[in-house]
Amino acid sequence: MTISDKILAARDKMTPSERQLIGFLLDDYPIAGLGSITELAAKASVSTTTITRMLQKVGLEGYAQFQVALRGELKEMISDPIAKRDMWKTDLPEEHILNRYSRQVLENQKRTLDDIDPDEFDSLCDLVCDANRTVFVAGGRITSTLAQYLYLHLQMIRPNVRLLPMTASWPHDLLDIKKGDILIVLDVRRYENTTLAMGQMCYEQGAEVILFTDQWRSPIHNIAKLTFSSRIAAPSAWDSMASILVLLECAIARVQEQLWDTVEARTDALEAAFDRTKLFRKFV
Repeated sequence: MTISDKILAARDKMTPSERQLIGFLLDDYPIAGLGSITELAAKASVSTTTITRMLQKVGLEGYAQFQVALRGELKEMISDPIAKRDMWKTDLPEEHILNRYSRQVLENQKRTLDDIDPDEFDSLCDLVCDANRTVFVAGGRITSTLAQYLYLHLQMIRPNVRLLPMTASWPHDLLDIKKGDILIVLDVRRYENTTLAMGQMCYEQGAEVILFTDQWRSPIHNIAKLTFSSRIAAPSAWDSMASILVLLECAIARVQEQLWDTVEARTDALEAAFDRTKLFRKFV
C-alpha cells in the first residue's frame, strides 16, 4: 500500500484536525509531505503533535519514516522505462516470462478490484447512463489507446460521446462542454501536462471529472469527482494497463445492461450499416 492508501484506510479513526491535515497532504501528494514537520504543520494549520498522532494511526514510527516512504513513491512516480526495468531486474535465475509477468498482472488486478468502492463504481455508471450528459473521453500518450477502446463501446451504447484527440485540436472539442457533462480521463505515471490541462479546463466549465489512474494517483485527482486507482507495476520497462482495462470493461458491461433498450436499438442500426458497407466478412 502507498502512504496515501494507508491514510485513506485509517481516515475514519482520525480527529477533525487530523482530517484537515490529511486533506492538505492529499491535495498535493506526495510533495506536501517532503518539507520539515514544522513547515507541514504551519501550511496545514495543525500542530506537530497532530502530525505525529496521524502517522502513528497509519502505522508509521515517525516523520522520518514517513518522508523516506514518500521519497520512494515519488521516485517510482517519475520513473522512466529504464529505471522501471532496473527495479525488477534480479541476479537470480528467472522463470519464464509467461509465469513471472502474468502472475504480477493477475495480482495487480486482484488488488485493484479489492480496493474499489462498489458505491463509487455504481456512481460512475449512473453518471455515464444519464442521457442528459455528454461524455468526453481522453487519455495520454499510452492511455489514449484505452480511451479509444472505451469511447468505441460507449458510443455504441449511448449517444453524445466524444473522444478528445491527442492532437493540438483538442481545445476545439471543449468549446462544447457544459456544466454537468462528464470527462473520463486516463492518466498514469509519468503524468502528462496535456491530460492535466484537459481536466482543469473541463472542471472549470462545470463538468464532472472521472479519473482512472495508478496507485500513486495523477494530480488530476484533486479536481476529480471520482478517482479509480489501479496497480500497474509489472516486471518490464513498461507498466501494465491490464487492471485499468478490467475496470473499464466492468463499467462498459454495467452501463450496457442499465441502458439495454437503447443499446439494442443502436446495435440493430449499426449492424444494418455494417451489412450495407460489407465491413465484415459473411460465411453464409
